Amino acid sequence: MNRPADGMPFGMAIEALKIGKKVARTSWNGKGMFLFLVPGSTFKVNRPPLLGIYPEGTEINYCPHIDMKTADGKVVPWLASQTDMLAEDWGIVE
Repeated sequence: MNRPADGMPFGMAIEALKIGKKVARTSWNGKGMFLFLVPGSTFKVNRPPLLGIYPEGTEINYCPHIDMKTADGKVVPWLASQTDMLAEDWGIVE
């Protein structure tokens, strides 16, 4: 990237995720919060809750997605808000 690692727009933050970086907004209040890309994978169903939806052994294609490490250390799926997408205070977390 030919731009500083902070003060990035959302598009550059997404590109950073794609190459394995962690990113966060400087305006987020929680300490230690960041986003990371979970790569896609393939696995066979062997436990709930998927076992209640698909037969055991069914091959599942798990799509890549973005997760967030929360301030209390949990990991949750993340979805961008309008303000996140338009913000230019994204930075790479080392």
